Amino acid sequence: MANPHDPKVHESVSASAAANGVVPSGDARVGKTGRARPFTLPGCSAIITGASSGLGAEFARQLRLSASTLVLAARSGDALEKLKAELGNGQLQVHVVACDLSTEAGRAALWEKVSTLPTPPNLLINNAGLGDYGQFMEASEARIRSQIDLNITALTMLLHEFVARTQATEERPSAIINISSLASTTPVPELAVYAATKSYVSSLTEGLAIELESRHIRLLAVCPGPTPTNFGKNARREAGKDTDRSGQDLLTVPPQRVVSSALHSLEVGHRRMFPGKRVALAAFLFEKMPRWMLRGILTARYRRAMAK
Repeated sequence: MANPHDPKVHESVSASAAANGVVPSGDARVGKTGRARPFTLPGCSAIITGASSGLGAEFARQLRLSASTLVLAARSGDALEKLKAELGNGQLQVHVVACDLSTEAGRAALWEKVSTLPTPPNLLINNAGLGDYGQFMEASEARIRSQIDLNITALTMLLHEFVARTQATEERPSAIINISSLASTTPVPELAVYAATKSYVSSLTEGLAIELESRHIRLLAVCPGPTPTNFGKNARREAGKDTDRSGQDLLTVPPQRVVSSALHSLEVGHRRMFPGKRVALAAFLFEKMPRWMLRGILTARYRRAMAK
């Protein structure tokens, strides 16, 4: 497993920052500027959503040796219990909450568990998310609503409640990691709703990073490209024509590297990051390219896929 504090693991972070204009938010010490201190992982108490597999489970693994408490939330209780057993560490307190965070009842169940902790968590990792490959007009209303409910509504309400509950101070700041996507930087035909939800996530994160800095709360939007997790499997439709994902192998970054880079970026004060040099370069091009040119490329790719 990758060491989140190994500088070799993080060699892509500075490249990501340079390629996309992402820089640490200046002097991170609290002073007359009111800026929050750098967030440090040792001793943190974290809530991780979507923790049963993929990036969520990897965050739990990489925080195992530094965190004091982990609250793991996902729909699959069995998977969470297996992960809890895997994390076996006498000094680490692990709590699992099997719930559907896209519902008010599911979010209430999570906060009920959090309320039993002696100290409110100071790190929220909003990882739970859902995608949907395919034509917009062939998607069911339930599929569309599920993406909005989980990617936007759940993330926003969890963030709001976390800020209300956390006891961030100058000595013990709090932090929020929101998992966005490279797709947040560009329209994506056949993945249009998902890409739009991730644009929301990135924009919300950067806006609130400014608002909440004086409260000693840091925010980071993590924008990975294709990552070998269950996301792609869950995003496919049964018996439907799959979307064209040619060329995505060039942008693939393993979960271990995504998570280690994200944790490093949080500690150094980034507000948005793209794990991997190629992902950072792609984001730079998507954002700097003239829109007419980007639309032309996307249109040609879409028509090519439809002709197959």
